[in-house]
Amino acid sequence: MILASIGILLLIFIINVIPAFMPPTWMLLSFVGFNFDLDVYALIVLSIFAAVASTSGRTILALLSSKLIRNKVLSPRAIANVDFIKHRLENKKVFTFGFFLFFAFSPFPSGPLFLAYGLTGLKLRIAAIPFFIGRATSYMFWALTASGVSEMLDLTSSKSEIFFGLGFILTQALVLYLVYLFIKIDWKALFEEHTIRFVKI
Repeated sequence: MILASIGILLLIFIINVIPAFMPPTWMLLSFVGFNFDLDVYALIVLSIFAAVASTSGRTILALLSSKLIRNKVLSPRAIANVDFIKHRLENKKVFTFGFFLFFAFSPFPSGPLFLAYGLTGLKLRIAAIPFFIGRATSYMFWALTASGVSEMLDLTSSKSEIFFGLGFILTQALVLYLVYLFIKIDWKALFEEHTIRFVKI
């Protein structure tokens, strides 16, 4: 069981490094909780370690976004555009902390959010700490109620095909497109002139 747990945590880390088209961690934990005979304390410990693995994976994703996309792909104009958002958020740490905490409790995919956050070059701990708190709490919920969740989703039935079907692909493509818009929109023009313009990437 120890080897299986390590394998699960490694898988969670890997799927959280990938920004999109990966199954959500809560679904994996629900599956584990339903199919393995684990007591409450084991599920809580597993959830905490899963939150560590998830947060570590998203942090690596943000770092890669900063090092590879921001520094190697974006034009100086696009970087300056993203920096406009960076400067507005630098003095709003409480807002950023609260936003990531709220988002961590939501069912929305977090990969594109960390991808966009990495582009700003802001300090990762402001995002990672609240994300860990929210994910650890929500993972405990999903693991401890895995039986009911698994019955609702019926992972062995055709409903799982729907999750990985066209709707899932379109949703993931949409959130990646929003990251693209995050880079393209001229934020200074939007905030100061109230006009929508686009910058060259």
